[in-house]
Amino acid sequence: MSDSSGVRVTYIHSEQYVLACDTLSRIPRRASMVHTLIESYGLLKYMRVVEPSAPSRRELAAFHSDDYLEHLEQVSRDGDDDHPESQLYGLGYDCPTTEGVFECAASVAGGTLAAAGSLMDGSCDVALNWPGGWHHAKKDEASGFCYVNDIVLGILKLREKFERVLYIDLDLHHGDGVEDAFSFTPKVMTVSVHKFSPGFFPGTGGIDEVGMGKGRYFALNVPLQDGITDDKYFYACHTVLQDVFVTFNPEVVVCQLGADTLAGDPMCSFNLTPRGIGRCLQSILEWRLPTLVLGGGGYHQPNTARCWAYLTAVILGQTLSPEIPEHQYFTEYGPDYMLDITPSCRTDKNDQQYLDNLIARVRGPPAAPRPPRHGEPCRTRRR
Repeated sequence: MSDSSGVRVTYIHSEQYVLACDTLSRIPRRASMVHTLIESYGLLKYMRVVEPSAPSRRELAAFHSDDYLEHLEQVSRDGDDDHPESQLYGLGYDCPTTEGVFECAASVAGGTLAAAGSLMDGSCDVALNWPGGWHHAKKDEASGFCYVNDIVLGILKLREKFERVLYIDLDLHHGDGVEDAFSFTPKVMTVSVHKFSPGFFPGTGGIDEVGMGKGRYFALNVPLQDGITDDKYFYACHTVLQDVFVTFNPEVVVCQLGADTLAGDPMCSFNLTPRGIGRCLQSILEWRLPTLVLGGGGYHQPNTARCWAYLTAVILGQTLSPEIPEHQYFTEYGPDYMLDITPSCRTDKNDQQYLDNLIARVRGPPAAPRPPRHGEPCRTRRR
């Protein structure tokens, strides 16, 4: 099914899937709020809805270790948050092992795998899985509210068909789990635009982190400071990503669009609105490549729903009413009941000189002219 922009869009959804995602203690009911707002705006009729299926253990083990998966499934079944071995796997504290968490995490992975499959079989141009985007989970470790790295699993599946995959992470936090997973390969380039400051989770994502071995210079980090607003954020993202697109020549794009960058999010860091993030997404869609779009962070549930509903409309080429439609969660959008988010008065610590210097460092020193080579990485620091 195509929309007014001519783009065929697959939307991953089922009632069972949403109910499973709603159980996450850190973001209760978020999946339902996102879906019902998208539905109330009448956007479902422009998309092909695909129900995800639970992934097999073998599919999860394409990235995660058997020991980790077995332990996570065991403590999830028992609701055991005090198992003596759980700390070895990063469980507890920010990754509590509540009953059913394994099934929820596996469901999210199944959603992203279904989205990737839709791109691979050519049935769509853009595939949406808003509950996905768990970018912190490692091979044998949960981290940062992420238990299974659905993004890595999705990229591995896409690599069965596509030679070069570009991963773009626009979450507030560094996409460390995805970067680590592909740090040694030139086939997957990771670009993360995030907050970077002492003591801020996960503590990685400095500009000098560029990948290793054959993957050196195929990881690119754009560390920003508190308070950045829409125009400056778009300037940084667009400038860097256009360079990457030309140089890396990707065949498919995976984009994580965490909403914890928004003004009003409890993280109290960036000062973005959905329109600013939408400009970044639109510039990526203009490449007209198969694109997998995922969610991520976002801890103010109504604002996250506002953002992802708006971004869904951007993908579909639709214009939304500025007034939130009446629906199940309508009262959550008070006191103004409007779609737009107003930026705060937070000080922007990213002046133009900082951004220009940052972009210059990301680009690296000028190189001598020579014919371009497909798959060449962007230089991200002086050698």
